[in-house]
Amino acid sequence: MSLFLLTFTLLILIVAAMAVGMIVQKKSMAGSCGGLGAVGIDKACDCDDPCDKRKQRMAKEQVWKENQIM
Repeated sequence: MSLFLLTFTLLILIVAAMAVGMIVQKKSMAGSCGGLGAVGIDKACDCDDPCDKRKQRMAKEQVWKENQIM
């Protein structure tokens, strides 16, 4: 039982250290696989003229990408 508690405590300390590191660096989390771009798809919506709600969402995503650190 003591080995389990020691292992669990070590795991919690590692996760906490990673969380503090992300907070201190002020970076947003990003995936590493490339998403849809890795398979040759430029966008999730294949519409030529997306609806207004989709256009607003795409504009917000563009602003987010411009302000992303990396």
